[in-house]
Amino acid sequence: MKLYRTEHGILLEKEDQYYRLHETNWDVVVNRDDLYNWLVTQTESLLLLPFNDSSPMPEVLTPVGTQEVWASGVTYYRSREARMEESEKAGGGSFYDRVYSAERPELFFKSNAWRVVGDSGHVRIRKDSGWDVPEPELTLFATSSGKLVGYTIGNDMSSRSIEGENPLYLPQAKSYRGSAALGPCLYVSEEPLSDETEINIAITRGGEEVFGNTVTLSQMKRKPEELLGFLFRELDFPQGVYLMTGTGIIPPSEFTLKSGDKIIITIEPIGTLVNTVE
Repeated sequence: MKLYRTEHGILLEKEDQYYRLHETNWDVVVNRDDLYNWLVTQTESLLLLPFNDSSPMPEVLTPVGTQEVWASGVTYYRSREARMEESEKAGGGSFYDRVYSAERPELFFKSNAWRVVGDSGHVRIRKDSGWDVPEPELTLFATSSGKLVGYTIGNDMSSRSIEGENPLYLPQAKSYRGSAALGPCLYVSEEPLSDETEINIAITRGGEEVFGNTVTLSQMKRKPEELLGFLFRELDFPQGVYLMTGTGIIPPSEFTLKSGDKIIITIEPIGTLVNTVE
């Protein structure tokens, strides 16, 4: 099932049919440990919404209420290689090798809710950075108790030139206006996503694809429960939290984003997140 936050309330999609929830507060709806079962019961009493050409689906907003967005790093071998590559001249490469093999994962704050961009929104590259990439990431949603109840798609925009200067510059490379995108929905499933789930990215420029790649969740070294376990050790999230799980797809070192590029990230069965670089 999929939950959409819209300007006219919260929509539930189940088996290609749409329902409008009576509850309009996103935080109240999603912060339930029994979210899947609760949504199933809702469909029994809600009326179907017949969206069509004359009655289109309302504009979809970011699937975030007041939740913070956090992120994980060096969870795939490819991200370990890229982080070591970008920081080699600064002598920071060994840090990332050690993080990859350490018990404790890398976790960092990514964005406040009000700064998150949604599907069809504009992400940004920093004016003081010359090497910038998107990072397509499966993003978890956990309730205030730490229970994983849903998934969405994340675009973790990264300034590799800044991060490569010094590992201590990570917050500036990762957290800035237009650096985080989530969407298009919150996918709620009774079973966890399969390890064979694919994350696909395509970047187009002037209508032509300039980069594309695919990775499966089986290539993640750290599993969702492990990452959430560390995140919730000494932190409280009253309305739940989103956690980006790292990327296994990073463009080659000669590639950098440009204004006008379109970033298309697909994770089935969640959907597709599309953003344009401002």
